[in-house]
Amino acid sequence: MTDPTANDTPDLPDLDDPPRDAGEPLDLGDVAGATDGVRGPTPEEVEEALAEADADADLDRLQTEFDELNDRHVRLVAEFANFRRRSADERTGTWDRAQADLVRKFLDVLDDLQRVALLDPEDEAVTVQSIVEGIDLVERKFVRALEDAGAEVLSPPSGTAFDPERMEAMMRVPVDDDDLDDTVSDVFGKGYLFRGHLVRPARVSVHKAD
Repeated sequence: MTDPTANDTPDLPDLDDPPRDAGEPLDLGDVAGATDGVRGPTPEEVEEALAEADADADLDRLQTEFDELNDRHVRLVAEFANFRRRSADERTGTWDRAQADLVRKFLDVLDDLQRVALLDPEDEAVTVQSIVEGIDLVERKFVRALEDAGAEVLSPPSGTAFDPERMEAMMRVPVDDDDLDDTVSDVFGKGYLFRGHLVRPARVSVHKAD
């Protein structure tokens, strides 16, 4: 029959083994044996871990810089859009004011023309001379308004060389003098330039030598 308490008895040290003196050095072989299976990281593993940490730090830094640049880009786009809108509004306002000023000047001319039209021919005080003078005044004011707006009148004098870029030949006038060939004879209708752009060519007759 087996003793039921046989497995409960702890193993006792062998009393024949002499105790180790406290000053006695440890057996390195025993220490090495005790640490068998426990291995620290190799230099390559340490270097790889450091490289991964540096890469993660660089990635975080680059992400932060990207976010900052993207935010700056969004703000610049919004500011540029606002600038374009303000510039367009200012240009439109400037153009509208210039047009209104031009219309105002023409209204003054229209007022004078209407005053001439209201003259009563039956009135003894109204003479042909006064009507002519009134129309002449209206014409001068109208031309001045055009010039103030940037228009230039084209009215080439007789003998001026014909310029097809600014003149339109309405008829030919035969001449015997070759020096007058392709020169202006008369002006049928004045031409106009507006700030360097041809609005209407001067309508002229042109000398042609036989």
